[in-house]
Amino acid sequence: MRAAALPSAALLLTVVACQSAPAEATGDAGGVVTWAASADRMTDGVAGRSYRLVVHTSVGGTGVRIRLSNAFGDRPLTFDSVYAGIQKQGAELRPGSNRRLAFDGKPSVTVPAGHTVWSDPLPGRLPATANLVVSLHSPDAGGPASGHWMAMQTSYATQGDHTAEESGTAWTIPTGSWFYLDAVAVHAAKGTGAVVALGDSITDGWQSTSDLNRRWPDYLARRLQKTDTAVKGVANEGISGNKVLADGPGQSALNRLERDVLSQPGVRTVFLFQGVNDIKAHTGVTADDLIEGYREIIDRAHAAGKCVVGATVGPFKGWHEWDPAGEAVRQEVNEFIRTGGEFDAVTDFDRVLRSPYDRARMLPALDGGDHIHPNDKGMQAMADAVDLTALDCETTG
Repeated sequence: MRAAALPSAALLLTVVACQSAPAEATGDAGGVVTWAASADRMTDGVAGRSYRLVVHTSVGGTGVRIRLSNAFGDRPLTFDSVYAGIQKQGAELRPGSNRRLAFDGKPSVTVPAGHTVWSDPLPGRLPATANLVVSLHSPDAGGPASGHWMAMQTSYATQGDHTAEESGTAWTIPTGSWFYLDAVAVHAAKGTGAVVALGDSITDGWQSTSDLNRRWPDYLARRLQKTDTAVKGVANEGISGNKVLADGPGQSALNRLERDVLSQPGVRTVFLFQGVNDIKAHTGVTADDLIEGYREIIDRAHAAGKCVVGATVGPFKGWHEWDPAGEAVRQEVNEFIRTGGEFDAVTDFDRVLRSPYDRARMLPALDGGDHIHPNDKGMQAMADAVDLTALDCETTG
């Protein structure tokens, strides 16, 4: 897909020096998160490989920083060349937009196993809702890579260091995953905040159209850009198959809450939309178990000064793991979300998605085809149901 044209004055770093400004501290990005994707354990890294990763921003701003992740690595990982630019089409970048990133003033960085690191800020402005392209090379990658399997976005790989090139010629290996990159932040207007969507494959965007940014958090980000609200940044921390209580695909929501959510810069609100994978797994999880998991997330987020919006678990009758017992748990959990009074606000995704003729089943017009994941229209309906004023709430913590 060809990226939408942007005025030349808005392009990242087209009229500023290419040297990155030293950071005050690489451990804290500052500013506001404009994009994120939860890291998980991937296949083994390949020494000498480069990745050209395409990500879609939410809020715009200056001083772009990126966060590199070695959270699931078993050894230190060196990145000796990291660039950021704006997509023209495919792996090709807009001329003059590709600029080298630095880390504590140095052109390379070694990330210890189990850790993440922020880059220094890059001079210039990054537009809102733009396709940012981060190109990175590691000479010594090996062992488990950290990244995000289901990007719903085409990125690119190649062997050797081609990160400085704006041409897409060398980038001959398409990939549907993001490697090593897990967040991007900018310095936005004073008072600007962000919301983090903590979820599973529905939040991750499965059954939405790839390369068109039609996940429900993408639609939400576009709404926020057009609205007079302080919350402009949106971070999508969904992982396909993820659960609240148990590790599996990705660490559980409880176990990844700090790294994926609370550590992100500028976060005002946590939007919690998870639970269906706990319910349908038939592991004996009860409504009380799931509610206690929600309470722990609420308590930890409040302690960090964040608000928490809870979303009801959507219908999934017709999915092969559905049964009446699981449906009973879903209904009990949703009653708690709606009426328990423990969330700072509630979005009723169940009401938005369900059929009026069978409340356990998704409305066919919104169904992506497997009876659990909404299609593009369903994703937009979910985003449209969010009360934008609720994302800028206050908590006494």
